[in-house]
Amino acid sequence: MLEDGAAFRGRSIGAPGAAFGEVVFTTNLSGYQEVLTDPSYAGQIVVMTAPQIGNYGVTPEDEESLQPWVTGFVVRELSPIASNWRAHDSLDAYLRAWKIAAIEGVDTRAVTRHIRSEGAMRGAIAPADLDLDGLLKQIQAQPSMTGLDLTGVVTPKEPYTLPAQGQRRYRVAVYDFGVKRRSLSLLTRRGCELVVFPSTTPVSEVLDGDFDGVFLSNGPGDPAPVPGAREAIRTIAGRDIPIFGICLGHQLLGLAFGGETYKLPYGHRGGNHPVRNLVTGQVEITSQNHGFAVRAEADAIPGAPELVPTHVNLNDGTLEGLRHTRLPIFGVQYHPEGAPGPHDSRYLFDRFMEAIAARKRA
Repeated sequence: MLEDGAAFRGRSIGAPGAAFGEVVFTTNLSGYQEVLTDPSYAGQIVVMTAPQIGNYGVTPEDEESLQPWVTGFVVRELSPIASNWRAHDSLDAYLRAWKIAAIEGVDTRAVTRHIRSEGAMRGAIAPADLDLDGLLKQIQAQPSMTGLDLTGVVTPKEPYTLPAQGQRRYRVAVYDFGVKRRSLSLLTRRGCELVVFPSTTPVSEVLDGDFDGVFLSNGPGDPAPVPGAREAIRTIAGRDIPIFGICLGHQLLGLAFGGETYKLPYGHRGGNHPVRNLVTGQVEITSQNHGFAVRAEADAIPGAPELVPTHVNLNDGTLEGLRHTRLPIFGVQYHPEGAPGPHDSRYLFDRFMEAIAARKRA
């Protein structure tokens, strides 16, 4: 059920009971385990638009964090078997083990069309014998995603270090607003020793570490209320340290330099979003998962004269990338690690390495 009273019936899978959250959809054809464990989905019930989900099972190798973060899961058909030599278990067993309420047999096309028309909204997965009027009141009492900081839910409690794979080239600080394992892996593969910090870490601790660069990760919720992030970014920028932000990190870059963020009607989620690189003219097929964006007009970012657009979404014209005009700082709205999704944008991690190398030569 959605907060406007629209109801869709199906069969219970996963854990029994009720689940509440913002209902969103993703167009990924595969990668459901990466979706489940992406911290950017915290607080959300995810609708998979692909008609059959679960056909290759689940494996620890595909997890993007230590646990699933979705509050609920909606599919058209749950595959009764897992046909893959990598599979350790079925998707249904995985959902039950993590106590995630889910539903199958739902007309996910109808749910998706409704959300596209009316916008993402609060909702619930619940037993059919509940009082529907009472359930609707519970849904409408849930917090709105606008103004909601969820980074504190997904960020680690303490810093931790990941060694470089092979010879160490650089030391990079990671502000973990909900980072995915694949992003960390792509950095360590490039010779980076990483120190991953909780999102609320004082900037003085980062500056004391003598890092070569700073990575601002993806994360859930509204970027505007994230505590201390804007001030930390401006302080790090004042030291001329290269900064690379993705998804929520990109939005925080926009806010730190005077820009504005706003909530999209139903967000961008899936592995097939076309983005034009305004510098090269090339089109990248990108993996995305976000409900907010940095406001842009034509070739400028209002309120942030030191930032310029670098990428644009070809579906709706929204801003997908930005860079600082003087400093080695840039960000993209999408997920260049491509987990799940295409790998067209992994060059951005190399660009980050080039920015670090240029600073060390200077």
